[in-house]
Amino acid sequence: MPDPKLNYVPCPDASGGHRMAFWEWGDAKAAHVVICVHGLSRQGRDFDVLAQALVERATHPIRVISPDVVGRGKSDWLKDPSGYQIPQYVADMLALLAMLHQQAPIVTLDWFGTSMGGLIGVGVCGTPNLPLPAPVRRLVLNDVGPALQSQALQRIGTYLGNTGQFETLQQAADAMWAISTSFGPHTPQQWLALSAPMVKPHPAGGVTLHYDPDIAVPFRAITPEAAAQGEAALWQAYDNIRAQTLLLRGAQSDLLHRDTAMAMTQRGPKAQLVEFPGVGHAPTLIAQDQVDVVTSFLLKDSDEKPESGAG
Repeated sequence: MPDPKLNYVPCPDASGGHRMAFWEWGDAKAAHVVICVHGLSRQGRDFDVLAQALVERATHPIRVISPDVVGRGKSDWLKDPSGYQIPQYVADMLALLAMLHQQAPIVTLDWFGTSMGGLIGVGVCGTPNLPLPAPVRRLVLNDVGPALQSQALQRIGTYLGNTGQFETLQQAADAMWAISTSFGPHTPQQWLALSAPMVKPHPAGGVTLHYDPDIAVPFRAITPEAAAQGEAALWQAYDNIRAQTLLLRGAQSDLLHRDTAMAMTQRGPKAQLVEFPGVGHAPTLIAQDQVDVVTSFLLKDSDEKPESGAG
C-alpha cells in the first residue's frame, strides 16, 4: 500500500498561529474531497485502509484528506493548551478547506469523523454561515453523538496524557492494545500497522506516543455544568445539519449509548444507523464490513441506503 503525501496548512490561534499536518490520498485536482478526522488521542494515518479503499473504488477522481489535528501526529503543539477544544479544531478545518479549495475547486465535500473527529464534523456541518467551499453533502459520524456517556469519558481520562516511554514499537503497541480492546478484533499485523504512526522517538531513547500530553488539560477541566452546556450546543448543531448522515456504532460502545443513537435517527438529519457487533468504542475502519458500509455510502451518487449485513 503506497504512503499518502504529507502536507501542512498554517492556522491562526491566539498565540501566533500553528501548522496543521494533513495526509493526502488520490487525485490532488479532484473536485470530490472527503475529509477524514480521527479521535481524541489518534492521528490521521488511522484512515490508511479506508482512504485507499475510497481511491480504489471510486469511479471518478477523488481526493481523501486526513489531518493530524493540532497537538497530534506531525502537527504543531499549541502554546496554550486551553486551545485544545472543538472551536479551535473547527477553525483549523476551515483553514484547511480554504487552502484545498484554492489548490483545486471543491465541488463535492464529504466528511468522516471518528469520535472527536465526528464532533468537529458536527461543528462544521451544524454551525450556520461558516465559509465552507461547498456544503457538506454526506456526513459519517463514527461512534459519537451529542450526548457522551460519562463513564466512557472517565475511562479515557485514566490514560489520556500518559504518553509513556517504550523500548520498542511492539512494546508500545501492546500497551495501546491494553487500553484499546474495545476497538474490536484485529490481527497482530493490523494492530501493529495502526500503532506504527502512533509513536515517535523519545528524547531519552526508545519511543513515546505522538501527541502533546497537554491535550488532557481542557479534557480534565470539564465540569458537569460545562458538559451539560456542551451537550445542548451539540444537539442544536446536530439539528442544523442538512447533510445526508450515516451513524456508525460499535454495538458494545460505552461512549455512544444506543438511546442517543436512536434519537439521532429521529431528529436533525435523521441519520441512518449501522451497528457493528463485537465492537465497542470505536470501529477502526480496518474490518472489511466497516469499510464496505462507508465506501458504499460515500461513493454512491444516488440516495440509496448503504449496503450492510451488519446493521
